[in-house]
Amino acid sequence: MAMRRRLRWNPQVRLHNPELERRLIRSRILLAAAVALALLLGMGLRLYELQVHSHAHFATLSQGNRVRLRPLPPPRGLIYDRHGILLAENLPSFRLEIVPEDVPDLPQTLERLSRLVEITPRDRERFERERRRSRPFDAIPLRHRLTDEEVARLAIDRIHFPGVDIRADLTRHYPFGASTGHVIGYTGAVDERDLRDVPEGTYAGLTEAGRNGVERSYEAELRGVTGYEQVEVNAQGRTIRVLESRAPTAGQNLYLSLDIRLQQAAEAALAGQRGAIVAIAPTSGEVLALVSRPAYDPNLFIGGISTENYQALSKDPGRPLFNRSILGQYPPGSTVKPLLGLADLASGQPLGRGGVYCAGFVKLPNQERRYRDWKRRGHGPTDLRRAIAESCDVYFYLLSLELGIDRIHDALVAFGLGHRTGIDLPGERAGLVPSKAWKQQVRKQPWYIGETLVNSIGQGYNLATPLQLAQAAATLARRGEVLQPRVVRAREDVISGRYVPLTPVPGAAVPFGTPAQWETVIDAMHDVVQTPGGTAFGSGRGAPYAYAGKTGTSQVFGLGSEEEYVEENVAAHLRDHALFIGFAPQHDPAIAIAVVVEHGGSGGRTAAPIARQVLDAYLLREESSS
Repeated sequence: MAMRRRLRWNPQVRLHNPELERRLIRSRILLAAAVALALLLGMGLRLYELQVHSHAHFATLSQGNRVRLRPLPPPRGLIYDRHGILLAENLPSFRLEIVPEDVPDLPQTLERLSRLVEITPRDRERFERERRRSRPFDAIPLRHRLTDEEVARLAIDRIHFPGVDIRADLTRHYPFGASTGHVIGYTGAVDERDLRDVPEGTYAGLTEAGRNGVERSYEAELRGVTGYEQVEVNAQGRTIRVLESRAPTAGQNLYLSLDIRLQQAAEAALAGQRGAIVAIAPTSGEVLALVSRPAYDPNLFIGGISTENYQALSKDPGRPLFNRSILGQYPPGSTVKPLLGLADLASGQPLGRGGVYCAGFVKLPNQERRYRDWKRRGHGPTDLRRAIAESCDVYFYLLSLELGIDRIHDALVAFGLGHRTGIDLPGERAGLVPSKAWKQQVRKQPWYIGETLVNSIGQGYNLATPLQLAQAAATLARRGEVLQPRVVRAREDVISGRYVPLTPVPGAAVPFGTPAQWETVIDAMHDVVQTPGGTAFGSGRGAPYAYAGKTGTSQVFGLGSEEEYVEENVAAHLRDHALFIGFAPQHDPAIAIAVVVEHGGSGGRTAAPIARQVLDAYLLREESSS
């Protein structure tokens, strides 16, 4: 019993551990201090973020109701011809623009505005498209090129249209209209294609971008760099004062290789006919003239072409929007004969060493078909020089059997046919030079020997653009040296005034032919135009300079072996194309040329005289000015 009493709990007795209590209190204080310090540090970092790092951003947001960042579009670079004649300029105009977030009722505002100025469905569509990809406070153009009367009407009622403004603008204009349409192109409304591969803000404030020709190829150089101004506005969106600004940088000026006087002379020579003319300076590859007819006036596209005008152009059977000089693909016809003649001379066993006899046709072994010459009675004894001068088909039929289709292919490709020249214009087509491999791959068919004969006179599958033919003529003029053609010869920085010429871009030289062989072919081309019997002697007679050329006539539809082509009995749209290539002067070439006249018939009768007019316009003017 006594032991039980000793073990009984006594509430008056307590156990104490002072050291444990001190450690516990200390840890709690430290934890509380750490939490407080972390909170203070986080608050400090957040204040730094708000007050220092993001100050500009939040300051702008806080002033969004009264401050606007307005882009300042740069003037687009000007375009001149090689003599400094202005081909593309900027004229002052006015545009109507809207800041959507400042407009209380946008549909109603658009309806009221349409009573004061003409707003087409196309204008509305373009406005809505631009609004979808813009910020609410961005100014979006609704109408370009307002008339003076429209500006006056809007100015009177401007107070009733919050968020609507009239801004001074610069509008593209092409003084020579259709003469330069296919070279310079035109500008059109900025769209998703323009914004895809450029940094954000590149087109801020800009409404137009290059759509074709030089305007498109050199868009980056021409558009310049957008500036800006930060402005304070009132509740109606009217500017009170400018807070900050950065001036825009104007686009670079371009000097083309084009000679506008020669361009107009070539147009006049081709007047009333469909086709193309390309003239090149052989020593530099610079394009002196590039004509495609029919043509269009690029001024129609500025600010948006009307539906009526676009329908008229697109439905025109003459296809004025189609640039025949770089997009048109035609059988080159007999213009390839000098190229193949040189290849044959360089082969080591030329066909013409002893000449051939042309009876007016060729028959292949075990075949009844006759491959006829254009001259039914034949040319009689013929060597290479005479074959080129008189365009003897039989000679080149036999030559093709010696060379074979693959060597013919390689020779034509060496002169630039069958692939793009690389000219600084968009959309160029490659043409076609066939081979055995090509036919097997594309047509899934073997090559036939008869096709080799047909291809030797530039028919069959062969296709070439007028630009390619002009480059081939320039390569002949340079005796095998290849230069890439171009239409821009220099750039000018408008700030520094520095004129920067572009250097010629060489290509792979023609890998065959000795100097003597080149001269043999070129002498034969001289006979074409300036020796009796040549297929273009009539056009070359009386020229005060020696020159070289080759006619071509390409079929639009096939004839049977015993059928004879009689132009008068053929519908106009099925008549042969007329072609000519050449260069002048013969021994110091200054200009190479290609002419294609659609359904023009004989190359000697139609295309060669046109070429002569262009050569005279260039060479005789040059002589008179020197």
